[in-house]
Amino acid sequence: MSTLRKKLVMVGNGMAGVRAIEHLLKLAPEAYEITIFGAEPHPNYNRIMLSSVLAGGASMNDIIINDLEWYHSNGIRLYTGHTVTSIDTRQKKVHTDKGIEASYDELILATGSNPFMLPLPGAEKEGVIAFRDIKDTQIMQETAKTHRKALVIGGGLLGLEAARGLLHLGMEVSVVHIHEYIMERQLDEAASVMLRKELEAQGMKFLLKKQSEAILGKKRVKGLLFADGEIAEADLIVMAVGIKPNIELARKSGIEINRGIIVNDYMETNTPGVYSVGECAEHRGIAYGLVAPLYEQGAVLAKRLAGVQTEGYAGSITSTKLKVSGVDVFSAGQFTEQPGSRALRYQDEIEGVYKKLVIKDDKLVGAVLFGDTGDGAQLFSMIKNHENIKGMEKELLLGVSSDALASPKGNRLEAMADDEIICGCNGVSKGAIAEAIQSGGCTSVGAIKACTKASASCGGCKPLVEGLLQIYAGDNAVTVKEGICGCTTLGRDEIVAEIKRMELKTVKEVMNVLDWSNDEGCAKCRPSLNYYLGMLWPEEYIDEKESRFTNERYHANIQKDGTYSVVPRIYGGVTTPADLIKIAEVAAKFDVPMVKFTGGQRLDLLGVKKEDLPKMWEELDMPSGHAYGKTLRTVKTCVGSTFCRFGTQDAIGMGIRLEKAFERLNTPAKVKLAVSGCPRNCAEATIKDFGVVAIDGGWELHIGGNGGVHVRATDLLCVVKTDDEVLEWASAFLQYYRENAGWNERTAQWVERVGLESIKQALDDREERLALKERIEATLRLTSDPWKQIVNEPELRKNFEPITQPETV
Repeated sequence: MSTLRKKLVMVGNGMAGVRAIEHLLKLAPEAYEITIFGAEPHPNYNRIMLSSVLAGGASMNDIIINDLEWYHSNGIRLYTGHTVTSIDTRQKKVHTDKGIEASYDELILATGSNPFMLPLPGAEKEGVIAFRDIKDTQIMQETAKTHRKALVIGGGLLGLEAARGLLHLGMEVSVVHIHEYIMERQLDEAASVMLRKELEAQGMKFLLKKQSEAILGKKRVKGLLFADGEIAEADLIVMAVGIKPNIELARKSGIEINRGIIVNDYMETNTPGVYSVGECAEHRGIAYGLVAPLYEQGAVLAKRLAGVQTEGYAGSITSTKLKVSGVDVFSAGQFTEQPGSRALRYQDEIEGVYKKLVIKDDKLVGAVLFGDTGDGAQLFSMIKNHENIKGMEKELLLGVSSDALASPKGNRLEAMADDEIICGCNGVSKGAIAEAIQSGGCTSVGAIKACTKASASCGGCKPLVEGLLQIYAGDNAVTVKEGICGCTTLGRDEIVAEIKRMELKTVKEVMNVLDWSNDEGCAKCRPSLNYYLGMLWPEEYIDEKESRFTNERYHANIQKDGTYSVVPRIYGGVTTPADLIKIAEVAAKFDVPMVKFTGGQRLDLLGVKKEDLPKMWEELDMPSGHAYGKTLRTVKTCVGSTFCRFGTQDAIGMGIRLEKAFERLNTPAKVKLAVSGCPRNCAEATIKDFGVVAIDGGWELHIGGNGGVHVRATDLLCVVKTDDEVLEWASAFLQYYRENAGWNERTAQWVERVGLESIKQALDDREERLALKERIEATLRLTSDPWKQIVNEPELRKNFEPITQPETV
C-alpha cells in the first residue's frame, strides 16, 4: 500500500460502521489504509436477520453482508475475534486483547450496543442469555435440543422474534412483558391486540403486566418469580428488554460520553481525529437503534473523511417497517393521540388489516399499519415533509389512491427527498437509487439490487424501486425476467424444456448452450441443474458431486464446530436390539459425544470427525437415513392396530413399506412422510409432505404439509381402500412432484403454487398414475446407498482425509 495514504482504524465491524466504509471507498478509494477490528469471529453480517437464522429460515452465510473476499479486494485489513481494550489518543494507537497494536491518523468508534440485562437475583445462572448476536442464536438452538420451556422477557420486536424462533425449534414459549400490551413503542393497543391474537394462534403464550422479581434454580435456571408471587417454569430465559450504547472503551480513553459517545453533526467526538457512528453514538441527546438513521450517519461520516462537502447530520424522524412472525407492521412519527391531534382508524378483523392516522393542524404526524403496509413509504414521506393533507384523509385511510399520490411536484416518488430511505433493511436512500440509475447505468431492478442492495432482503420495497426506475430511466428501463438465479433469466420450466428439446446431458453443457452469464454458475443454479438433469435422464446422467452441498457430498450433516452428525436409517421408527447394540458399539468406538433421538424416530450420532465417517459407516453397515439431503428423510409412524386399541390399520407396516419403497429417491427438496393408524393422528401425518391416515376400511391420503417455519396443514388428496393403492398414489404423487416442482421447492409451496385441483386432475387418470409409478420405480432401481460406493472405493475415501484449514459450511 502507498505510504501516502492516511491510516484509518475502525473499532467495530457492524452494520453502521461498515456502511460508512462502503461510502468512503466510493468517494475516496485511495485515501486511506483501512484496518477494522471486530470482536465477533465473523465478517460483517445483517443483525436484523438473526431472527431468521434462529427460526431456520436463513443460514449464517445468508445474512453476511460483506464476505471476506470483499475486505481483501478493497485492501482492508480485518481482525475478527479481536476486542480493542485501550486507545492511546496522544500516540494515536489502539491495542487489542490479543496483543495487536495499530496506529491511526483517523479513528472510528463503531462499538455498537450491548443488550440490557435486568439485574435480577439469579441472572448469572446457566440458561439466562440475551438475543444480540450469532452466539446467542447458537445457544438457543442448542438449548432447544435438550430443554422444553422457554421464557422471553420483553414484548418488543426483538423479544417476539426470539420467541417465534424458539417456538419453531419446538420449545414451549411464553413472553413476559411489564406493559399491558406488546410492542407498545411501535403499535397502539388495537394493533397490538391483533398481533397478540395472531401470535397466540401460532402457539405463543403471553404473561402481560408482569414484574420479574428473581430467577430461580441452582446452577441452571428453573423458573422466574414475579412480584405478585406467581412462578413460571423455564429451562431457558432470554432477556430482550432493550440495548445500551457500548461506551466503555470511550470512557476509559477520556472521550466525552453521556448515554452514548457524544458527537456533533459531523460525527466527530471531542477528541481530535476520533469519530463515532452507529448505536454507540449520541447525537443531540439521542442514541438511535434503527438501521436507517445509522446509515444516514455513516453517509455523513464518509463525506467528512473523504473531504466532500456535507451539511452534516441533523437527526432523524424514524419509522419502523417490519415483519413480526409473518405479520407486516409499520409505524412512524407520533402515533398516539396528543392534545390537539385526532386519529382516524380503519379495522378489518376478517382480513387482519388495521390502519391508524394521527393528524394535527391538517398535517399527518403519525401512522400505524398492521397487515397491509404497502402505503407506509408514502405516509412516512408526508410525515417528514409536514404536508397538508386536508381533504385527503379518507383516501389515505382507505388506501393511497392514484389521485392522492399526485402532488404539486408531480408523482409523490419524485417529491420525496433524496435522503428518504427506500429500502429499510439495507438503508438505501432514494438518492442512492437515483444515482445508480443515472450514473451507474442500472436500468433494471436486478441491476439496482446488485449495485445498491435495495430490495435484496425482504423485497417489500420492490414496488418503490420499480417506480424510481420508471422515473429516472424512462424508456431505457428494461424488465429483466428473473431466472432461477442471477446467472440466467430463464425460469425452471424453460430450462427443463430446453434440456429435453436439445437433449443436454451435463451441467456445463446446459450453462454453455443456454448462455449463462457466469460460466461457472453459482450455488443456486449448479445444484438445481444437477437435479433437473438427473431427474430427466436417470439412466444416463452421472451425478455431479461438486454441484452438491457439503452435507450431500459427505453424506452427513456438518455442525457448527466442523464435526458431522450421522443418522442411520431406521425404517418407520422400528429397530431391533441387534441394531441398537451395533449403534451403541460404534458410538463408543468412535467417541461420539452425543447420541440423540430425533423427531423422526431415529438415532443421531453427533460430533463425528470427517475422517471417521467412512469407517463408521462401514462398521454400522446400515443404510444412510439421508438426514442431510434433498430426498426422502423419514416416514414417521404410530403403533397403529399392531398394539394400539384405537388403531384401525397397520401404520407400522405401511410406514416401513413406504420408506423402503422411496429411500434414496432424489427430490426437489427434502420430503417427509408419516402414517397414522387412526384419525387421532399421533404421527402428525397432516403436516407432512405426504401423509397417510387410517380410517375404517381404508386410508386418507394427504399432501403438501409442512411443520417448519411456515406451518401448513395438508390438503386431502383422496381416500383409498387398499395398501397397494396407497403405494400407487404415493408413487404417482412423488414422481409428479419430482417432474414439475422447482429445485428447493417444498411440496407445501408447490401445492399452493399449482393448486390442489390441478394435482388431482393430473393423478386422477389411473393410466397416468401407473406411468408415473413406473418412472419413479425405474429411477429407484438405479440407486444404491452412497456409503456402499465410498466404503468400497479407496479413491473416494481421500475426500474424507483431515484438512488443515476450517471447512466453509
